[in-house]
Amino acid sequence: MSGGKAVRRQSGPFRVGDKVQLTGPKGRLNTVTLEPGGSFHTHRGVVEHDRIIGQPDGSVVAGTTGDDYLALRPLLDDFVMSMPRGAAIIYPKDAAQILSRGDIFPGATVVEAGVGSGALSLWLLRAIGPDGVLHSFERRDEFAQVARGNVTSFLGAEPENWTVTVGDLVEQLASVVEAGTVDRVVLDMLAPWECIEDVAEALTPGGVLICYIATVTQLSRVAEAIRRTGLFTDPDSSETMVRGWHVEGLAVRPDHRMIGHTGFLLSARRLAPGAVLPQLKRRASKSDFSEADVEAWTPGSLGERTATDKRLRKAARAAQAAAESSVAAEATSAT
Repeated sequence: MSGGKAVRRQSGPFRVGDKVQLTGPKGRLNTVTLEPGGSFHTHRGVVEHDRIIGQPDGSVVAGTTGDDYLALRPLLDDFVMSMPRGAAIIYPKDAAQILSRGDIFPGATVVEAGVGSGALSLWLLRAIGPDGVLHSFERRDEFAQVARGNVTSFLGAEPENWTVTVGDLVEQLASVVEAGTVDRVVLDMLAPWECIEDVAEALTPGGVLICYIATVTQLSRVAEAIRRTGLFTDPDSSETMVRGWHVEGLAVRPDHRMIGHTGFLLSARRLAPGAVLPQLKRRASKSDFSEADVEAWTPGSLGERTATDKRLRKAARAAQAAAESSVAAEATSAT
């Protein structure tokens, strides 16, 4: 599956190999990959793939019982929320902020650790385009397999400009990228403070470091680790919350449920070699602390929640099957 052209088409009439999101009478979403002679079975009848192939995106097709189904290409947002998972994903709301705050641009060289289930990898690959390069690092081979399967499933091939290295970032980074050549680094890992100096060595002056962090204790520890190096601008921290609204006629109100806290984002920029960050005038605050204070504040906060081996194997099989189906369908379409 490697070394292919990731050219999944995102517009135009439906063709063999396309992923289609079908919305049924009760609003349930189901995603299928179109195959000649294929069919989607529900308890309310069957939707034949041949009735969808050749139709424009956004068409409505009828099942065998007369029920109508809305057919749309799934957005990347839709795909990452439904794809097989080995590890928890970065939600689209946070991925969008990473692309914005990290200023991920076409042609950029980006390092990502860890790769998780591949959700952020897909967003980064789209942002950097075919001229950019994404180097992903993942400690667990099972997660890397799930990520490769999901990326290949969505794009139709494993991108040529994407590498996945299984191993520790601190140990592997210098062997994968040259010092001072990386434009952006995104860290989604348990203890990002352990690799700040290695990341600084890889980043080009002015390059951006983005950390996705789960807890406030981790947030504090990463921020202070960045400050201690003297190699970055003062870190900036935030979180993103999204609240939908119900709008029907004059019935306008916030949704009863919202996507609240998922994680913190912390960003900083690499200083030029030898540069000393000017000291900002600050109000007096409780900022004096020792390493012992930090350790006393963080016990138990790093309890890593990992999927069971059985769940990982299941996710890897599902991602691999989806990838193989997608590649086969693309090959059939090409002929």
